[in-house]
Formats: sequence, structure tokens, C-alpha cells
Amino acid sequence: MKFGVVVFPGSNCDRDVAYVTRDLLGQPTRMVWHQETDITDLDVVIIPGGFSYGDYLRCGAIARFSPVMQQVIEHAQKGKFVIGICNGFQVLTEAGLLPGVLTRNRDLHFICDRVPLKVERSNLPWTQAYTTGEVITLPIAHGEGQFYADAATLAKIEDNGQVVFRYEGENPNGSLNNIAGICDRQGNVLGMMPHPERASDGMLGNSDGLRLFQGLLEKVAALA
Repeated sequence: MKFGVVVFPGSNCDRDVAYVTRDLLGQPTRMVWHQETDITDLDVVIIPGGFSYGDYLRCGAIARFSPVMQQVIEHAQKGKFVIGICNGFQVLTEAGLLPGVLTRNRDLHFICDRVPLKVERSNLPWTQAYTTGEVITLPIAHGEGQFYADAATLAKIEDNGQVVFRYEGENPNGSLNNIAGICDRQGNVLGMMPHPERASDGMLGNSDGLRLFQGLLEKVAALA
């Protein structure tokens, strides 16, 4: 399985993700500059965390217009896998691949912490290494991570079973319904504010995030 990590001006978690896919999991991985227009060689696209274009407009709003994003949209529409982490989640909502928006944290402060998350769905390729209802711990680091959607959109997200992760216990940023991560209707596109790549190496004391990537690999291997 070949992974591609999109790099925007201002991305700062791209190497972290590549370390997981290339070095920990031993999968072919290439860095994809935001101006590229051909990603047909990739099986999985990862949009990492950071501050794309400095977040000078709305987070992810400028990145959405980068040449590579049209290719990412087509990649997703073919049923291929896409994950957006933190700033990447913001980019996916701006690009229309996921519903809702990410807004300023409830207390208007940047949050850097480790938080418990409840796994709402374990029947996705991304989450099959978890169990439904399991509580895992992942790091967060964001200033605009409050998930918001209007009442009708939020109801659709819930009714369609698109919530993948919820904050367990105290809600760190005010996200509606404690939402920490969602997927599209088909389940191949996943967006999440917590950072699984920062909880993937056992040397850091937590490998809960590694199972996200391992689950995807196991699913694809089973289909091969």
C-alpha cells in the first residue's frame, strides 16, 4: 500500500506521519507537494496537521484551492482512502469532503494535551483494530478544533453514523455532541482533530494511534 502525505506551506506534522507509515509500518510513502496534479500512484492520501498557508484566512480555506486538492477530491470519489488530521480535518471540511466546520475553541485558547476518546465505530477500514465503545488516548494540539454544524446537518451526521470518535469526559474545545472525528457516508474519508501519529511509537509511551493505520492495512490485505 502506498501512502502520500500532502505538504502545504505551513504543514508541520507531515514528517511525523511519514515516520509512522514509512518507518514503523514499512509502507512506501512519498511527500506530495501541494502544487502536484497527479497522485494516481497513491492508495492513501494523508493531509497532516499544521498551519497551511499560516491560517491567515480561515483554517484550511486557502489550502482547499491548492492544485493537489482537486486530485484529492477525485481520489476520494473513487472510493480510495483519505485522512485529514487536525489542520487536515479543517481542509477536508473546507473542500466539501466532510460536513461541518471547525471553529475557534470554546475558551479561545490553543489546547495542547492528551485526551480520552470513545470509539463510536469499529466497522470502518480505519477503525477495525479498535472495538466499539473502547476508550483510547490521543494527543490534541489546536486552536480551532470546535466542531460545528447547523442542526439539520448535525442530525444527518448522527443519523448516518458518521461520528467515528467523541471526546470522552470533559469536552476540551466545545465541539457539538463531543465530536472529535467523522467520516463521509462511504467511510473512506476520515477527519479527526486528535493526532494518531503522535501516539504511534511505543517509545513515547502510547501506541493507541498506531492501530488506526494498522487497521487500514489489515483491511486492505484481507481484500487483496
